[in-house]
Amino acid sequence: MKYYLVAGEASGDLHGANLMKALKAEDPNAEFRYFGGDKMQAEGGELVKHYADMAFMGFTEVVLNLRTILKNMKACKADILNYQPNVLVLIDFPGFNLKIAEFAKVHGLKVCYYISPKIWAWNQKRVLKLKRVVDQMFCILPFEVDFYKKWGMEVHYVGNPLLDEIALFEPNANFRTENSLGNKKIIALLPGSRKQEIERLLPDMLSVVDAFPDYEFVIAAAPTFKKDYYKQFMGGRNIKLVFAQTYQLLHHAHAALVASGTATLETALFKVPQVVLYRGGAISVGIARLVIKIRFISLVNLIMDRKVVEELIQQDCTTEKISANLLRISEGDGRTKMLADYQELASLMGSAGASERTAKKIVEFLTLPI
Repeated sequence: MKYYLVAGEASGDLHGANLMKALKAEDPNAEFRYFGGDKMQAEGGELVKHYADMAFMGFTEVVLNLRTILKNMKACKADILNYQPNVLVLIDFPGFNLKIAEFAKVHGLKVCYYISPKIWAWNQKRVLKLKRVVDQMFCILPFEVDFYKKWGMEVHYVGNPLLDEIALFEPNANFRTENSLGNKKIIALLPGSRKQEIERLLPDMLSVVDAFPDYEFVIAAAPTFKKDYYKQFMGGRNIKLVFAQTYQLLHHAHAALVASGTATLETALFKVPQVVLYRGGAISVGIARLVIKIRFISLVNLIMDRKVVEELIQQDCTTEKISANLLRISEGDGRTKMLADYQELASLMGSAGASERTAKKIVEFLTLPI
């Protein structure tokens, strides 16, 4: 069968690649065409557009890049019609993918949505639209099933695909040597993969380096940027960079400063105490505070439904507060409590196998008698 996948971010590329691998196991004749990235491309098929040309963060950034977004959307719609897939598989990326889902249903295509849009955060009535344009919804957060049920929509909880990726992880015993790292405990810096995130958060993260001379700070660098790009933020400090080795870094890390997003959950699943940081454009954040109806921004706190990790947002993202919270999780009761909470989180998340469960359900859906 022919599958058309749309992923617009680094995390979507990762989950899309794992899903493609699982689909090939379920359907030996699977053919793929997709918007995605390097990981999906490694699984075969035809990459139409790379996510690096699609990811824009925040209300302001979306408005400023609206022409590019609309151009990408038009190209995607035309390519889907030309390919005529047996099913369209949309992966997260709701601002783009909800429009694509609506278009696909108008043209009689089957639509599966893997990794539910976070519509529980704001404008929850969008569930009614999802019910009309999505045939099968696959959720990766435990609380989403009850949320959709309240709106009369049956969905599948398949577990979280991050567990699949972590289950495949193999520690590199030579990680420190290969990256010229010493014997000090490591504080991992995860400033995100988007240019806007990095430029807003990395300076804040690096501002506390001098206060922790007994630790080595290491940046998880995005492969889409060069070493010189990161150097501009370092102020001459000898900060190490590791490219495309985030899991190795987390495995060896003692604590972490993390940009809000998927990385907060990855960090928790690696049992690394963390402080979560977020900075957005002033207009974007102002609008978000008016419309977003959730108590937390980090996945860890959302899943646990209570504060497990500290969230430093906008004006709270200061050198003093980052330093104080980093110190609290580096030693003593604060660290012990967070690690205990992580154990509870792991139980809630369940086991690996999300990609396989999702692939099986997609193929079952496509092969059901009409």
